[in-house]
Amino acid sequence: MKLALYLPNFRDNVTVKELEDLTALAEDLDFDSVWTLDRIVVPEASDRAELQFPFGMMTEFPKGMPVVSRGKWFQGMTLIPWLAAKTQKVRIGMSIIDTPYRSPGVLAAELATQDHLAGGRLNVGVGSGWMPEEFAAASVPQLFPRRHAHVRETIEIMQGIWSNELFEYHGEFADFPLSGFGHKPIQQPGPPIYFSGLKDARRSARRIAKYGLQGWIGIQDTPEEISRWRGEIERELGELGRGFPEGFDVCSMIWFVITDEPMDQSPAGKGTNLLAGTAQQVEDMLKRYRDAGMTMPLLWPPFRDVPTSKTLDDLKRLTEEIMPKVNAA
Repeated sequence: MKLALYLPNFRDNVTVKELEDLTALAEDLDFDSVWTLDRIVVPEASDRAELQFPFGMMTEFPKGMPVVSRGKWFQGMTLIPWLAAKTQKVRIGMSIIDTPYRSPGVLAAELATQDHLAGGRLNVGVGSGWMPEEFAAASVPQLFPRRHAHVRETIEIMQGIWSNELFEYHGEFADFPLSGFGHKPIQQPGPPIYFSGLKDARRSARRIAKYGLQGWIGIQDTPEEISRWRGEIERELGELGRGFPEGFDVCSMIWFVITDEPMDQSPAGKGTNLLAGTAQQVEDMLKRYRDAGMTMPLLWPPFRDVPTSKTLDDLKRLTEEIMPKVNAA
């Protein structure tokens, strides 16, 4: 099982120094990757739990964000070149890029440059977004009903630009003549693309099969949900005459903290304490995840009440004390 760090760039009053310290430790501990979070805005209505939809359109979450609208956080995409300069080994990416907020051709060209800055270490996570208020802030409210189609076109344009000296595209969201876009990514035929599909296994399977995607990313998934998702996607792929691509990653973004006292881990939907618990609880859960088919948890420091110094210690304990037992079992 690989380990990934989900940087807390979306947290009240987070500092650059905290992000730098966490990234440096992930590199020192030989983590597979470091990921940022894509968040354009927190509407003021979120403070009153009056968003149109709960987080990710998942009913287990409230209609409010875990960060207040007046909070101070950092934009995930802007951090990627900084991470490229700060690291040498660890892979980097954003989980996930909400494609409707970006022009597909511009995004593809910028990601190619990022791959060069990172020396061929870029991962690309893509998804459709879920918050109408954020679409409005990004000046694309008209794309909300067509957001899933926008993801498909973006993937096609990225792969076309990355793989061809000249490329043209004539679609619903982008229409441009035969053009060059500068440097191709170091990684060929392009950086691995991870897909965040939280609702529809059939849609996920079709995209994995059609575009050769290299990973699926969920959020706060139990081992049972991981097993179900993996099984459903595998079944859908089978009906398409395909299987999982070699090295395919099954991932989930999960809140992580090691506690002194046992945590209540009884099922509570997406609010379950999955990797929040004692060292033994974390070890047991990681073993269950491994057996369920998860290849890489994205460890997500809590939004509040846990200082970065505590997270740094927890990451050390995880790699030095817990993971050797998980991997040996």
